[in-house]
Amino acid sequence: MAAIPELDSELRAAGLRVTQPRLAVLAAVRDHSHADTETIIALARAGLPDVSHQTVYDGLRVLTDAGLVRKIQPAGSVARYEGRVGDNHHHLVCRECGMIVDVDCATGETPCLSAADEHGFTVEEAEVVYWGRCPDCATDADAAR
Repeated sequence: MAAIPELDSELRAAGLRVTQPRLAVLAAVRDHSHADTETIIALARAGLPDVSHQTVYDGLRVLTDAGLVRKIQPAGSVARYEGRVGDNHHHLVCRECGMIVDVDCATGETPCLSAADEHGFTVEEAEVVYWGRCPDCATDADAAR
């Protein structure tokens, strides 16, 4: 489990009130990257049995808004949450089992942040998702052939 004093300090540094549900949600996200909401609820309830679904949802929203948690939602997937924030990393997603893996930004000098035409937008972030099969699913698909 993520160190609670460290998480306490992170919440305070982000200007958030430290509550047991927020600590539980943040610890769950940090310990289980790319977890969905139901998983985070179950993990939070392991330490706080009476925490409600709504409290976890509210905690995820507050933590995401504060930049302590990142929400991702690859096409066709439920929302997932991760504790790796503040960098421009991307994701590999398995088409078969849904496994998600972090990938550092594409090589070169952040080409993924330079849109060919920004249409007047101020670009703040680029989200790249690489789709394929994880090693286990690729092996299973090869064996089935």
